[in-house]
Amino acid sequence: MSQTAAKPAEDDPTTTAGEHAAAPSLSELTTLRVGGPVDRYVEATTETELIEAVRSADDAGAPLLVVGGGSNLLVADEGFDGVVVRDVRQGLDADLSAACDVEEGACGGATVTLPAGQDWDAFVAQAVANEWVGVEALSGIPGTMGAAPVQNIGAYGQEVAGVVAAVRTWDRATGQRRTLTLSELGFGYRTSILKRTMRGTASEIWYPTPRYVVLDVRLQMRMGSLSAPIGYAELARRLGVEVGQRAPSADVRAAVLELRGGKGMLLDGVGGADAPDHDRWSAGSFFTNPVLSAEEAEALPDDAPRFPVRSATPTTTTGPALGEIDPSVVKTSAAWLIEHAGFTKGFGIAGENSPARLSTRHTLALTNRGGATAQDLVALARAVRDGVRDEFGIELEPEPVLVGLAL
Repeated sequence: MSQTAAKPAEDDPTTTAGEHAAAPSLSELTTLRVGGPVDRYVEATTETELIEAVRSADDAGAPLLVVGGGSNLLVADEGFDGVVVRDVRQGLDADLSAACDVEEGACGGATVTLPAGQDWDAFVAQAVANEWVGVEALSGIPGTMGAAPVQNIGAYGQEVAGVVAAVRTWDRATGQRRTLTLSELGFGYRTSILKRTMRGTASEIWYPTPRYVVLDVRLQMRMGSLSAPIGYAELARRLGVEVGQRAPSADVRAAVLELRGGKGMLLDGVGGADAPDHDRWSAGSFFTNPVLSAEEAEALPDDAPRFPVRSATPTTTTGPALGEIDPSVVKTSAAWLIEHAGFTKGFGIAGENSPARLSTRHTLALTNRGGATAQDLVALARAVRDGVRDEFGIELEPEPVLVGLAL
């Protein structure tokens, strides 16, 4: 969406640089296309504008929502009575000699620093073209660079934790910039210390924006034409290799985009404005795959998927290797649980006329069929969550951030 920034009024001390005269609805800023109006809206085109907008909101005690690509948000129909800040900075700074390949015993890699507002998939495309290894299997994930380490985004056996060296942030608690290194980021499956600070102590509630607002992210990657080891069986089969082998990074990106497209997990529609692809009006995977103790996993049906859980912290800082397996836990498939609890592709509470339904291509995506409200989507999420819990005793956890709503 394109907006023209209004010039701040000189006689209005509350106006922030980059603030817009007419704030957009959250339905215009999120991929689910639901959500009501906002009180104030700021587009930050510089780091100074981003920090000033965050600081001003916190100083005023106003609720703060920092938005990137809007692909991981479900916002209430009533809107957001606070300040919405969107980081629109793009670009990268690359050093092609600073990283060292510990496994190969030689230096020669890419150290890349990107602003939080940088479009994620545009960066992945550039990384593959430049033969920077370690993010090729993360192709097609919507959103921005700032959200990537918060959620520790991952797909097809790869996680962004494998290439993150450091994240520079604005610490809302101290009012200072702070750099968090890999060892401080506390990466886990779809989580990090950044995400966990979304709520602090009882007296420090940062929600729905974490305590640490990402300013930029520094990545370290090997250089080469071959990908990181393929860690996902479906992708390996598509590429014609074994799990653990490498393939040309360009081939990996193409295969991932094909797989994601077949599941409706890409944002770009295929029918144009007159025939939108409503399977792509989603927040991607709505529930995370449950990670169970080894004992809990034994209670699953024999045919339920079981995946090894690997450490999210890489053994090197120059390109992801397959991490060590933790034998005490097992990951299973949320999509399998949903389907075997009786929810089919295209399921809606009121059948085919439901404004919110599961994707017709993948049961893990909740979709807006064109007229859904946030409450419609929450009702569908509750039905699916409760059905899986009743059938398997497993509580599915939502992956998107719910703002003004709760399951």
